[in-house]
Amino acid sequence: MTDVHILAIDLAKRSFQVCATAAGGAVLFNRMVSRAKLETVLREQTPCIVAMEACATSHFWGRLAQGLGHEVRLIPPIYVRPFVKRQKNDAADAAAIAEAALRPNLHYVAVKSAEHQARAVAFRTHQLFVGQRTQLINALRGHLGEFGLVVAQGPTGLEAVAGMIDADETELPDAVCDIVRLYLDQIAVLTQKIDDLHFKLRAATKVDDAMRRLCTVPGVGPVTAGAIMAFAPDLRAFASGRNFAAWLGLVPRQRSTGGKTRLGGVSKMGQADIRKLPIVGAMSRIRWIIRRGVLPDNWLGRVLGRKPRMVAAVALANKMARMIWAMMTHEQNYRMA
Repeated sequence: MTDVHILAIDLAKRSFQVCATAAGGAVLFNRMVSRAKLETVLREQTPCIVAMEACATSHFWGRLAQGLGHEVRLIPPIYVRPFVKRQKNDAADAAAIAEAALRPNLHYVAVKSAEHQARAVAFRTHQLFVGQRTQLINALRGHLGEFGLVVAQGPTGLEAVAGMIDADETELPDAVCDIVRLYLDQIAVLTQKIDDLHFKLRAATKVDDAMRRLCTVPGVGPVTAGAIMAFAPDLRAFASGRNFAAWLGLVPRQRSTGGKTRLGGVSKMGQADIRKLPIVGAMSRIRWIIRRGVLPDNWLGRVLGRKPRMVAAVALANKMARMIWAMMTHEQNYRMA
C-alpha cells in the first residue's frame, strides 16, 4: 500500500472497483470492494492521489478522502471515456480513471462542501416543485378542455375555475368536479411550498453578500443567484470570464479545421442548471426593450437590429456570465457602462 501513487475508484452504490497504480503507471491491483471496505481502504492507505469520476456521491467520498490526507482529483466523465479499453466493465473503467489522472493538462472538478451541496438541494427542490405544478396545471387544463372549458395558462388562470366550481356555474359532472378540486388542492400545496422556498432564497440575498452582489446584475434574481452559488465552484478557479461562460455552455459549438472557423449553435454541454437561467433573464430584458418599440443605442440594441431575439438572448447571457465572473473575482457590484 505504500507504493500506491494513484488510487482510482469507480463509484457505485454498494460495489466499488478500486485500481491502484504506481508512480510509473504500473497497475498494482484492481479489485472490487464493498461500501464498508472502501472507507477502510482509504483510512489504511498512506496519503496518495485519489481519483474518481465527477458523478453522484463523488463529492461525499472526496470530502472523506481529503479529511484523511489524500489529494482528490474529480475528473469529468467525458475526459475518462477516451482511456477506456475495448471491453466496458468496472475494472476497465477504474483503470481508465487511473490513466486519465496521470494526464498533466486535465481539468478537475473542485470538491464541494456539504453546505455547497445543500444549496444545490434547495434549488433543485424548488425547480422540481415548479415542474410538478406545471404538470398538474397542464393536465387539469387538458381535462377541462374535453368538456369545453378553456382555462388560461399559469396558476392565476385556475382561480376562475375554482370560483365557478364552488358556485355551480359549470355543467361538469360531479365526478369531474371532485377530481378538479383534487387537482386544485395539490396545486395549492405545491404553490405554498414554492413560495416558501422562493422566500428563503430572497431572504438569503439580504444576508449573503455574494448573492446580494449577484442580484445587482440586470436579469439576475434570487433564483439565478442561488443557482450560481449552489452549482458554480469558486469563480477564481476560472482564468477569465470567457472560461466561465464556456463552462456554462454559453459558447457556440466549433467545427473548425484547415484554418476555417465554423461556429454553430450552443451545445448541451456545460452547467445546464445555471445556463438556462441567464438566458431566461436576458430574454426578459429583450422583451422589455421590444415592448418599448425603440432599440437602445448600445451593444444590445445593435445586436437586436441584426440578429434573432434568441440569438441576442444567448449573446447577452454570455456577456452576463463574463460580468458575473468579473464582479465575483473583484468583489464589486454591478456598474452601468
